[in-house]
Formats: sequence, structure tokens, C-alpha cells
Amino acid sequence: MKTIEDLGDLRGKRVLVRSDFNVPLDGTTITDDGRIRAALPTLQALTSQGARVVVVAHLGRPKGAPEAKYSLAPVAARLGELLGQPVALAEDLVGESAKATVAALQDGQVALLENVRFDARETSKDEAERGALADELASLADAFVSDGFGVVHRKQASVYDVALRLPHAAGTLVLTEVEALRKAVEDPERPYVVVLGGAKVSDKLGVIGNLITKADKLLIGGGMMFTFLKAQGHEVGSSLLEEDQVETVKGYLAQAQEAGVEIVLPVDTLVAPEFGSDDYQVVAVDAIPAGTMGLDIGPKSAALFREAILAAKTIAWNGPMGVFERAAYAEGTKAVAQALVDTEGFSIVGGGDSAAAVRLLGFDEAGFGHISTGGGASLELLEGNTLPGIAVLED
Repeated sequence: MKTIEDLGDLRGKRVLVRSDFNVPLDGTTITDDGRIRAALPTLQALTSQGARVVVVAHLGRPKGAPEAKYSLAPVAARLGELLGQPVALAEDLVGESAKATVAALQDGQVALLENVRFDARETSKDEAERGALADELASLADAFVSDGFGVVHRKQASVYDVALRLPHAAGTLVLTEVEALRKAVEDPERPYVVVLGGAKVSDKLGVIGNLITKADKLLIGGGMMFTFLKAQGHEVGSSLLEEDQVETVKGYLAQAQEAGVEIVLPVDTLVAPEFGSDDYQVVAVDAIPAGTMGLDIGPKSAALFREAILAAKTIAWNGPMGVFERAAYAEGTKAVAQALVDTEGFSIVGGGDSAAAVRLLGFDEAGFGHISTGGGASLELLEGNTLPGIAVLED
């Protein structure tokens, strides 16, 4: 992939940057600005060269039309604070306000276009519709830099089609993400341990199938662990269970055994009568009481997982071990995060809820080898898939 340096002298040039600013909001207050901070190296590299930077990004899931609650106004304000200069926000994406805002830029300044998903063409399956929006976006710039790793697994106008129309390069964030994740997928230093959590097995089928042939150990926690436990013949009470995936999981267990890959399942779990209850207890996974649900891995499981992580040279983690948003159910996730900090191996936190947990639980991000900004994109890379937004950059 070409880098920003390959674009040549950018002074006075308009550079369209696709960033990922899909940050969590409480009203209009940003509760986690990690994705905005992750965009700074690329934006600062461009402004320091005197480029006129035009950022395109999305927020939330608007249905192809403007919605006030998904405006990028809070992002523009926070980005301006972090950059130390005002960031003008256009009132539209490619209309008169966008054109005027871009025209007013001086060398080294930054503007943000309004939410790209306010235009239904952004996510259209119709290539002509996406192409028409890409044409309008491309008309605002002289070059394109792709730096929104969280969306590179999507074939969307501002991710894929614009790159076909302008001289293009990968931003610092995208380059760093791809290098780190490919290191884990293509040539990991062994032992290679993958920690998978989250609610559903079905969300991770592709990555489990791919990693059975590549990892040395798979540690399974989170809500998905109960489908694995059911496949082993255990009763799981009222815990989250994907009954339709039990046979698939049995197949994975057999496949892993044949391939010599160890699947490590929890040996104990924290259960409660219902979500949010303070009436919880730790029980063995073969003794889950009827009418209770598992909400976290137990302390013995956390110790087991820690031992496996500390013995590894490469560790990839995607998905929390329990309902980490509640302190009572966060100990398993906290234990995994702490083990990743303590290991001498190269650790990768695969974005999404895992990255959110790291920040919510108060960990210093510098303690991890790499924290991904893209949950879905990092999963797809771990699955071994080709990502459209990366492929289009690879000349």
C-alpha cells in the first residue's frame, strides 16, 4: 500500500481523509474519544505538510437521511481540541455548505463533512449509486487517504469507490492495524493463543474455523462459552445459548482435537438468577443451577486463562469474558486484560467491546502491543478474509 509520503508534495492540496469517528455518545457528550485520538497521527502528518484536510466519517446508524442525534458536531468540537485548532463542520456532505467549507480552507487547516451516512448512496449495493456519491466526494479533493480502519471491511462509497477516483494512500492508522493483525494471522511467533469472548458463537464462526488451523490454543469465554459447554453435555441453566449452533461447535471441538489445537473452556462461572442481580455465586461449569445465568468466567478460569496467555509469544483477544459494564461481572475481563499487560508476548486487542473494556476498566493503552479500532474489520482479518477497503489500496 502507498503511504502519505508516496503522494508527494501536498502543500496547498486538498486531501480527503476517510476516518472512523463512530464514537459512543451520551446525548451530545462523547464518552470514549479513542477513535478520534487514533486519527490524530495521520491528520497531523497532513497538516504539518500544509495540506488542506477534508475529513469524511460516519456516526451511528442513520437511515440514509439527516438525523440530528447523529450529527458530527460533537466530534468536530473534540477533534478541534485535540488538534489545537478549530475544525469547521460543513452542514452537509457534498452540497453547497461542503463546497464552501472546503473552498475556505487554508494550508494546514482541517474541515469535517457532515455524517456520510446521511446519504443513502454511501452504503448502497448499487455500484452506480455509490459511484455517483464517490464522484461528488472526489470533486472536493486532489488526493485520498484511507484511515478509517473500522470501515475497511465495507465496500462503501467513501471507503472503496473514492479510492478508485483519486491518487490514494493508506493512513498511519490503517497501516499500523494491517501490519499488527497480519502479523498474528500470517506469521505469528509461537505459541499463538487466541482469546475469544462476546455474546454469540455465530458472530465468531468464521474466525473460529480459520484459527483452528492456525492457533495453538483457543480460550473461550463470554456468553459464547455456554454453547461450547452445552456441546460438551453440560446444562447451562438460563445462560445465553445458541441451540442451533451446538452441532457446529461439536464439529469445531472434534476438528481442533484432530488438528492438535487446544480449546480451553472455563471451569467455573459466576451465575445469578437474572441479569443485574447482586445475588450471584461462583459455581463449577458442570454444576450450574437451573434458573441461573452465567455472567462471567470464574476465578479458576481466569487463572487458567492467565497461565495460557503468559506462556504465549503472540496473543489476540476479541470479546469480553462477561458483562464487564457491571463491576460485579467484570473480573474475568479484567483478568484477561491484566494478563495481556503482564505478558512478554505481542498482544493484540481486537477492537469493539474488548477495546472499550480496556478503557472502561482503567488500563493504560500503552501496556498492550496493539489495540485495534475496528471490531468487525479486525475479526475479518483474523478470519483470513480480503477487506475491500484494503484491497483497493494495494496497487
